[in-house]
Amino acid sequence: MPSLTCVSPVDGRVLATRNLHTKQELDTWLVDAGKAQQEWARRPVADRVAIIDRAIHELEVMNDDITIEIAEQMGRPVRYGGEIGGVKERAYHMTSIAEEALAPIQVENSDKFQRFIAKEPVGTILVIAPWNYPYLTAVNAIIPALAAGNAVFLKHSTQTLLAGERFAKAFSRAGLPDGLFRNVFLSHMMTEKLMSERAFGFVNFTGSVGGGKAIEDYAAGTFTGVGLELGGKDPGYVRADADLDAAVDTLIDGAMFNSGQCCCGIERIYVHESLFDAFVEKAVSIVSGYKLGNPLDKETTMGPMANIRFANEVRDQVSEAVKAGAKALIDPSLFPRDTGEDAYLAPQILVDVDHSMRVMRDESFGPVVGIMKVASDEEAVVLMNDSDFGLTASIWTQDIDAAIAIGDQIETGTIFMNRCDYLDPALCWTGCKDTGRGASLSVLGYASVTKPKSYHLKRV
Repeated sequence: MPSLTCVSPVDGRVLATRNLHTKQELDTWLVDAGKAQQEWARRPVADRVAIIDRAIHELEVMNDDITIEIAEQMGRPVRYGGEIGGVKERAYHMTSIAEEALAPIQVENSDKFQRFIAKEPVGTILVIAPWNYPYLTAVNAIIPALAAGNAVFLKHSTQTLLAGERFAKAFSRAGLPDGLFRNVFLSHMMTEKLMSERAFGFVNFTGSVGGGKAIEDYAAGTFTGVGLELGGKDPGYVRADADLDAAVDTLIDGAMFNSGQCCCGIERIYVHESLFDAFVEKAVSIVSGYKLGNPLDKETTMGPMANIRFANEVRDQVSEAVKAGAKALIDPSLFPRDTGEDAYLAPQILVDVDHSMRVMRDESFGPVVGIMKVASDEEAVVLMNDSDFGLTASIWTQDIDAAIAIGDQIETGTIFMNRCDYLDPALCWTGCKDTGRGASLSVLGYASVTKPKSYHLKRV
């Protein structure tokens, strides 16, 4: 029987194998989901929220085991404690605003008319989640979908096969009615078939640009809504008036945390010429102090990348840049675990880079960052916009008005000032250009998982 296999980047062993679900199984579950969803949608929002909140608590109870599983499946060191802090922040915010976000929009309630716009669930939603933050990314879609009265099918990455089972266990323990949440193992062909048959009311995908294009192709002609978050090449800009130490500490952590495998991680940095040398010196000192090794070791600060092919892509980008004139500043001898033969990859900082190099244009999604000197805000804006992606941009300055003025000129979904690599659940998470389309989190996160219905009622 066809199956999916998760191979650990830690030591190359097979962690888990799961059989793909058959069309007959999926068709049965879709019918069950449709029936359960109709009952679920009739329940008060407060009842739905209470069950969801209990499920998040159940995930927290499992967190020690989940933290180890994350390390084994995709390489993040256990010292960082998993993802439960961010999961709780996002989930509880979305459930706390559910009543207000899902309330009808009242237009008129007079002696002549009652007019309002209701917000109804779209039905069954397919969430296709990535491996890099297997819980954090999934909750962005799962929680508002269920809170709005939908059923959810979760198709998780092969690299993080166990995450979907943890979600299923948490919802079951919390008392979510049967049929409303289903962890499924699907091939690309089966995903295409189900979407072409309009099996889902909405599809949320987080992954590569190529994957996003495939999802749009699958949905073509079905009028199924899709939400796509496809990564980024997020810039940081350090102005002359920036707090240098804070900028270095935060931007370098934003570039290197999780071995650089963050959708909104910092992948390129532009520093005003007056601070450039000091910034680079401090950055090299920080990165040189990292410890690359087994993520199950609590002393490890950087584990392997999730797959050797991801590590090799970063190696290729760095090699090409150096051949084109870039200078690599991190001594590879500091990281002997990087043999060049597996997913363990030493971090790297590059200077003397320019936008002719792939490392400054293509998504690296690894522990490398290029740093360029700039002379003005205008030059920085041009460089920050010189990208096919637009997820976040980080501006470092003491002048909030300047940050807003610069932000107004940048083609991106989120502008940060004096922080980066973070999702504020009260703000809309979105992007532009090849980063994709749609919105999650905030009150707007409920828009994609509901459909409007207008009521125009005349009193006689």
